[in-house]
This record gives sequence, C-alpha cells and structure tokens, in this order.
Amino acid sequence: MKWPTHGSNPQFLYGALHLDMPESVIDFSANINPLGPPAIVKDRWNELFPLVSDYPDPTAARLTELIATKEGVCEKQILVGNGGAELISLIGRILSGKKALIVQPAFSEYEEACRVNQCEVRYHLMDVESWELRLEDLLVDLREVDAVFLCNPNNPSGMFFPKQTIELLARECAKYETMLIVDEAFYDFVVEYESTVSCLQSCENMIILRSMTKMYSIPGIRLGYIMANEAMLSKLRSNKPHWSVNAIAMKVGEWCLSEEEYVEQTIHLINNERERLMSFYHENEFFYSPTNVNFYLLKDAKVHDQFPFFLFLMEKGMIPRHTMNFPGLDGKWLRLAIKGPTEHERLLEVMKEWRKVDS
Repeated sequence: MKWPTHGSNPQFLYGALHLDMPESVIDFSANINPLGPPAIVKDRWNELFPLVSDYPDPTAARLTELIATKEGVCEKQILVGNGGAELISLIGRILSGKKALIVQPAFSEYEEACRVNQCEVRYHLMDVESWELRLEDLLVDLREVDAVFLCNPNNPSGMFFPKQTIELLARECAKYETMLIVDEAFYDFVVEYESTVSCLQSCENMIILRSMTKMYSIPGIRLGYIMANEAMLSKLRSNKPHWSVNAIAMKVGEWCLSEEEYVEQTIHLINNERERLMSFYHENEFFYSPTNVNFYLLKDAKVHDQFPFFLFLMEKGMIPRHTMNFPGLDGKWLRLAIKGPTEHERLLEVMKEWRKVDS
C-alpha cells in the first residue's frame, strides 16, 4: 500500500485505505494554528489584488527587514523562500553527493531532498520510548558526515531540545566542519523557547530554518525563511528560482509579523487544550509523547497493534496522521494536531467509544 507522505488532504488517505470518507470529519493530521489566519489577513485582503499585476520584489526586501529586526540579525543573513519545502530543497542541492545524518523520527522532506540529490543518508534514531536524543552517540555520528538535520521542536513528537543542546551541537559541528541544519518550523509555539541565532556566530555552517505557515495558519500561501551567514546564503541563493515568493505571500508575511497578541492567544489556547487532552490520555491509559507544541504522538497502551485504533478513528471522521513513513515509528504511533475545545469534545467522545470497543 502506498501511504500519503504528508498530513492534510485526507481524501488521499481514505482512498489509500479504501474507506468511504464520512460527510463530517475533523482533520487532526495537519499541524496548523486552529485559530485560522490573523484577522488582519481577512480584513485587508482586498489590498492584495493590485499586487497581482506586477512582478514581486525578488529580494523580499521589506519582509526581510522586518524579520531581521525581530530576530536581531543582519538582513544579509536572511533568505525568504516559498515555504519550508523550497528551502529544504535548496539545502539538498548544496549537499549533492555528500553524506547527511538525519535525527529520526523527523519530517520526511529532509530525506527526500537529500536522496534526489544523490546524498548518502544515515539515521540517528532517538529512543521513542524515553524520547532521549542519545547526545553522546550523536556527537560521534556527526564526525563522519557532511551535514546533520535536527528538527527542533521535533516533528512528529512535539518534544523540544533546549538551547544548550543546540549550542553543543553547533560547537561540535564547527569543529568537524559539519553543516548543522536546525528546522525550527514550530519554535513559536514553545513557551520556553530561547533564540539559537547566537549559534550562527560559533558555527559558520549552521542553518536555521523557519516556517511562517504553521503559527499564522497560511499553508496555502507558502512562506518561510532561512537564517545563516552570508557565504552559506550565497550558495543557497544561487539555486533559488527568481520570483519564487509571490507578492501576496510577502505582504501577508509582513502583516503577520506584527500580530503579537494573536501569537499569545494561540499559545494560551494550545497550552490549555494540550493539558486537557493529556489529562484524559493519562487517566485512560493512552501513551503520548512529551510535547511542547501544537501536536503530539499517541498510542493505545492496552494494545500492541495500533492499526485497528487508527481505522476506528478514520471511520469516525477523526483523521490522525499515520506514522508509517517515520523511521523509528513505523506506524506504532499516531500523530494528532491540537485544535480547539469543540473539536476536542468530539475527539474525546470517540476515544471513549474506542475504549468501550477495546475493552
């Protein structure tokens, strides 16, 4: 069976499973802000129409300036891209034919970008029971490769590695001239997040990857950026198509960066709902990952095979993200996004139904 490689677009998952899609579904497979885009995007949408009649700024100068101010870096250290997918693809291009180490389980596009560029791909597997990084082993492994991919916060588990860990990796990678790619696509959901931008000074081969689609709920627009030193960005930029970021995406990005209250509301909602969910799971014998963000891994502690649980949720219209294509997980967990109170009322009803069936 060919499993869909991403969340969202649930019709593909139902098709692969040969299941009829219920009329009413809640998609927990995509890790997007449940509040939807900031109100400013809808309120000022009509201002975007005139932008379609002219070419966009190929340098994304205004958006770059705002990001630089927010992050406290030089504008020459920022490259705006058409979502994380394009930026990961650019990284894959400069790694062509080299050895890449991926801390797994992780977002599948790192490996896809490496393999299409004839990289030798190796894994460093986290312990998916204790969720430990096995840092000492990782420090040894990185000496034998040209690049290390670390997803922080980790996707799919939602766990977060502290700044001290990133600093240590940056120092070791600098020592062995190993490229360090830290994907911080969900960093802005983490209350305890400490900026790792200062690590760019100690590790010239470090890349920090950011997405704007997750927090601001704009996946249909596609927007993200990289922070690195100028020499690294020059390599990446040389492979970037001209005008890959459209004018509407740039303007929406500019608006979103001013929405500090919206981000605070989001974090408050996610934290409250996460606490509510984890309390239920703990009381009802489900295992879950130690998440710090807007998604988590889940499995039924009472059964070994999670596939019947997965099918039950699908048939009830509660759509999780399968983990068949996450090395180290291999379908033994399900990933679910954190949404709002109404969606969770229905989800917990279905979980209670499953418990009755399971018992």
